[in-house]
Amino acid sequence: MTLTAAATAAECPRKDALGTSRVLAVDAATYPRVGLKSFPQTLPLEDHEVVLTFDDGPWRPTDQKILAALAQECVRATFFLLGRRASEHPELVRRMAAQGHTIAHHTWTHHNLKSMKPEAAIGEIDKGIAAVETALHGTATTTPTTPFFRFPYFEMTPATLETLQKRGIAVFGADLWACDWNHMTPEQQLKLLTDRLQIARKGIILLHDPKAQTASMLPAFLRYLRDNHYRVVHLVPADAQTVSGKAH
Repeated sequence: MTLTAAATAAECPRKDALGTSRVLAVDAATYPRVGLKSFPQTLPLEDHEVVLTFDDGPWRPTDQKILAALAQECVRATFFLLGRRASEHPELVRRMAAQGHTIAHHTWTHHNLKSMKPEAAIGEIDKGIAAVETALHGTATTTPTTPFFRFPYFEMTPATLETLQKRGIAVFGADLWACDWNHMTPEQQLKLLTDRLQIARKGIILLHDPKAQTASMLPAFLRYLRDNHYRVVHLVPADAQTVSGKAH
């Protein structure tokens, strides 16, 4: 199997916390495209296993709350960051990484890549990757440390998909989402998401960290996951797996 599960996730000092149950190292060669909203296959998660993903950050007003909520429950997530925002808040990108979260990519400015010529679309992708890598490591490279990418609006073309696959970059869709791009109260959003999760029972969950309603909802959602015996799976690239299985 080309996804490996760590024997144990990072230890959590709070015994009643939700915690991160295990780490999956994703091999982009075998799982180049995942997420049932866009593709025929997704990650091989077990019943009641979820992956938390956040798009469109970093965004200081809300990420402070989101990182605090994740830390309180000892949960690790994947953040698909915009390059322009990463260049504006590099310290926040480094803080996310320092707290054990996976830093992935979401273009430079959230353009709809389907409406762009292939060369321009790849340029938008690479500019975003370079900005995030600069924020993380001080080096503007288009070879991502974590080769995970999500298309804005899930709009993609065969040409861009093929290019990313040849470069060994896994493309992430999602299995369910909270529709947090629509205005609603945190309580409404929590109900919508938990209702969908009761049906799906597992999957890659899409949230948006710049949304205030999402930041407000997250603590209650994490408690819901804990109280209903869901387990959080943390993703890392296959070559980042260490002997202990802990993410960096």
